[in-house]
Amino acid sequence: MTNGVPFSIDAPLPKEMAIRAENIGVAKAGLAASRMFALSVLAGAFIAMGANFATTVWAQLAGTGVPYGIQRLLGGLVFSIGLIMVVIGGSELFTGNCLMPIARASKRVSTGAMLRNWTIVYAGNFVGSVLSALLVFLGGQHKFGGGSVGLSALNIAVAKTSLDFTACLALGILCNALVCMAVWMCFSARSNSDKVLVIIPPVSAFVACGFEHCVANMYFIPLAIFIKNFDPAYFATVAEKLTDGGRMLTWGNFIVRNLIPSTIGNIIGGGFMVGLMYWFIYLRPDFAGKTVKAEAAQARELQFDLTTKAGALRSRGKPDRGEH
Repeated sequence: MTNGVPFSIDAPLPKEMAIRAENIGVAKAGLAASRMFALSVLAGAFIAMGANFATTVWAQLAGTGVPYGIQRLLGGLVFSIGLIMVVIGGSELFTGNCLMPIARASKRVSTGAMLRNWTIVYAGNFVGSVLSALLVFLGGQHKFGGGSVGLSALNIAVAKTSLDFTACLALGILCNALVCMAVWMCFSARSNSDKVLVIIPPVSAFVACGFEHCVANMYFIPLAIFIKNFDPAYFATVAEKLTDGGRMLTWGNFIVRNLIPSTIGNIIGGGFMVGLMYWFIYLRPDFAGKTVKAEAAQARELQFDLTTKAGALRSRGKPDRGEH
């Protein structure tokens, strides 16, 4: 027994996970702007490193006879390190914070506080991701593997900027439903090992399926634009291998054709399909004004009372008949 609460090695159940998600949303809303921004820059860099890892793994795989699905799976597995660093290292990721509507729906944070968090975190993620892309470009990594890493980066960005608005929106919804499920399942974790194990499958799934993550795209597409604009000699050697010759790689296409629809989709997928759905199931008041949270607290109190009584009976040498 710890602090008067019976000790259990069982993972928290979904009701308790929902309460934890709500409390975390409140804490996130209360962060100072400077700390929030710094943590979000870190998160952007962490996701960028996962994206860079995947780009490197995908380089030259297409010509080796490895099946498409296996290629995508390998990239998804290594990309997972980005969210693992975000969750375990501690940082603020916009797509994960799309779960904050849970706290808003419970009226524990205001709409303004939630939007303040989203705005600052989104800006910080953008800075962290784009700066990481710039560092990777300045390091000349696109020339590694005989230039195959750069070609991989360019092909990824061309595919993303060639999507129409509706397709990118839909892929963004699907993406953040999976990302937020990874974050949600972390609320049941009792160790860092647990967190790693629950993050890898859904993140690998969204990458393998080609879904659209707005923060990852803040790295993928700017890197390709840097290569096109600032290393024309290298770009000229690979442009003919791109489906459109790289014409879609502009800042305007990045923002209008990808960043805006993927961001909207991520909000819908994470905030509505995961966050508000779990709030509706576990935290909304019933017609009597009673919440599942209150029911969970009463259940814990009852469990404590029964455990205390059983211990008292055993200490007096009487059998525990479960009477109450």
